[in-house]
Amino acid sequence: MMEKDFEKIYEQYKQQTEQQAQMEANRKNHDGKEEFVAVRKNDDGDLIAFKTNTGRELDYITALDEAKSGKIAHIDVFHKYGRDIIRSEPDGIKENNLDQLPEF
Repeated sequence: MMEKDFEKIYEQYKQQTEQQAQMEANRKNHDGKEEFVAVRKNDDGDLIAFKTNTGRELDYITALDEAKSGKIAHIDVFHKYGRDIIRSEPDGIKENNLDQLPEF
């Protein structure tokens, strides 16, 4: 009797779900909204600016306003620490989290 490779099966499952999530994210983005493709951080590691896929560089306040008005894809704004915070949509894809984006 052959032993199942649970680790391998799980890895295949994870790859499939990541691909599905990526495809859904790509489909959702065909509504003409910009996306953040790079970030700038301060010395404390806080996000202070964002670069969009069209090349625009936005300071935090401008990015916050545009995200609130729905102009930026895959971004949520929520209230925490007494202020509004920009976060990437929780979609299960770690690579597109704002902290994971390249710096500009």
